[in-house]
Amino acid sequence: ESTRFASVKRIVEQDLGRPISEVFRSFEEEPLASASVAQVHRAVLKTGEEVAVKVQKPGVDQVLQADLGFLYIAARTLEFLSPELARTSLVDIVAEIRTSMLSELDFNQELRNLETFRNFLDKNGLQSKAAAPRPFPEASSKKVLTMELFKGVPLIDLEGIRGYSKNPEATLINALNVWALSVRGCEIFHADVHAGNLLVLEDGRVGFIDFGIVGSVPPAIWSAVEGVTIAFVANDPQGMAQNLIAMGATGKVDEAALAKDIASVLARIAGLETEVVLRGTGDGRVRAQVALDDEQVTELLLEVVRVTDQNGLKLPREFALLVKQALYFDRYNKLLAPDLDPLRDARVNLGT
Repeated sequence: ESTRFASVKRIVEQDLGRPISEVFRSFEEEPLASASVAQVHRAVLKTGEEVAVKVQKPGVDQVLQADLGFLYIAARTLEFLSPELARTSLVDIVAEIRTSMLSELDFNQELRNLETFRNFLDKNGLQSKAAAPRPFPEASSKKVLTMELFKGVPLIDLEGIRGYSKNPEATLINALNVWALSVRGCEIFHADVHAGNLLVLEDGRVGFIDFGIVGSVPPAIWSAVEGVTIAFVANDPQGMAQNLIAMGATGKVDEAALAKDIASVLARIAGLETEVVLRGTGDGRVRAQVALDDEQVTELLLEVVRVTDQNGLKLPREFALLVKQALYFDRYNKLLAPDLDPLRDARVNLGT
């Protein structure tokens, strides 16, 4: 549910320390999008740039800190009452959720994430393939983030993509290559690549938006992460088991049993059905989009964690972020380029 504009205006003016009319030439009252933490409004800066303004909803910081603090304490209590849980990833996962969500509340950090990713794109000559919005620090603060307004369609909008890209498969490959390179070549990687955060822009480039949740891979586990990635793409449960053990074994692990459990999870992933749905647009037209269930992806992630836990592995918390993004890209692969083999196609660079 979106927040009333009077509250939005008050937050913007309090956080920026100026009347909204001193910063923006115009500011649309109806939000472009609204989520649990913030909502986004279209605006035009005094200097003429068309921007998207992300405004934190009132009171969300206190509610999140209280709820997540309780969740963390509950997990630690369970660990104390059941020492067997100490070797699992339960508390680490809860800690990761808590850290990620609380970091989303500081839009100054998201602004820095945007600048870091944009510098990565520039440094690697990727501006022709991908983009991230330019932030405007002078119109941003802890609860207000003003950035370049991107115009495009979500990666799952089948008809919309064809309007901006002659080759949707190549567009997907660009998205995958840029993200994979950022995992190993940037200080941060985008850790929430659901369809709403990956756009196909009007010029055909891939737009990465919403950098509230990011991750980084410690050098110590990078080799194992690469191995898991390759084995996942190759549908190789044995290879995944070997690399997961290298990443997070806390004692002797039955590799064959782990591989068997992983094979079951891979079978579930392969068996997910793709659904094309028709959605109405504001101008009365109907567009075909692919239904991609975020809850389904999260459920599979938890299943992977459950399998590793019950086999005696305690994985780094960064791994959960990576697995979820890999699941998203696996779904995009099946939806947009079902004949594409990311492991063998020379156009795909996963860092191997």
